[in-house]
Amino acid sequence: MSGAGRETVVAGTGIGTFATGASAVAGPGTGPGTGPGTGPGTGPGTGAEPGSPAAPDAARRPGRGLGALAGLVLPAVLVAAWHVLSTAGVFSAVELPAPLRVLEAGADLLARGELWTHVQISTQRVLLGFAVGGSLGLALGALLGLSRRAEVLLGPTVGAFRAVPSLAWVPLLLIWVGIGEDSKVTLVAIGAFFPVFTTVSGALRHVDRHLVEAGRAFGLRGLSLLTTVQLPAVLPAIISGLRLALAQGWLFLVAAELIAASMGLGFLLTDSQNNGRTDRLLLAIVLLAVLGKLSDAVLGVFERWAITKWA
Repeated sequence: MSGAGRETVVAGTGIGTFATGASAVAGPGTGPGTGPGTGPGTGPGTGAEPGSPAAPDAARRPGRGLGALAGLVLPAVLVAAWHVLSTAGVFSAVELPAPLRVLEAGADLLARGELWTHVQISTQRVLLGFAVGGSLGLALGALLGLSRRAEVLLGPTVGAFRAVPSLAWVPLLLIWVGIGEDSKVTLVAIGAFFPVFTTVSGALRHVDRHLVEAGRAFGLRGLSLLTTVQLPAVLPAIISGLRLALAQGWLFLVAAELIAASMGLGFLLTDSQNNGRTDRLLLAIVLLAVLGKLSDAVLGVFERWAITKWA
């Protein structure tokens, strides 16, 4: 195949951005914005015109706000049911405090300066562990996803470690690392590692071979091929793995703080149980749910931006 032919193929497959002069030799309708009606927002017939691919997306945008409001209906119903069950005598005040009592418990901890301490230390542990575990999962997942030899050598061992429950790591980490911050961050990193590793390694095994061959035709090898062609091709799967890893990080955090901690939302759960403060216990559960959802929403914003930019 001639050089011009290779450039035309690459431009048509959506990775012509890394090929110098690919759009110049590509014919009409190939490459981003090289012909009428093609490319995101460039040239005549772009997404601004009715009937173009971007027009339905623009038409759907007003519905996103409505969908977000509709997502609040179920939480409102759950809170209302919680209020009815706690005030109608179905459950005692010890078993299920009313939502107002939980808010009062939160206001009391906030006035003492304890609530933000618990929230901040737990959030810090999750973010650090997520960064470490996600990075390692991405690196090792890429290695096993691209190398058949590495998959044969390391795959069974990593799969066996993945089956170990989170609580099984806690006693060993306490012996090796101690009861400080390192053991908790390490446990969160373990929880965040496996979802990223699994999704990345699985997705890279199924990258379109035509994309890889086109990248190699332009001289891409090794790390440059991975970052320019292969990772962008599996970006949605990677971000899905990151979202699962973040949720798993919160689960592993609570496991660590339930056993060996003097601060954090997991400690607040244990301390509230020991003191019979069900209102504080429910407050910790609600805060974990809210923080988990907020962190997932941040990743959702990053997902939309990253897919628009790289995928």
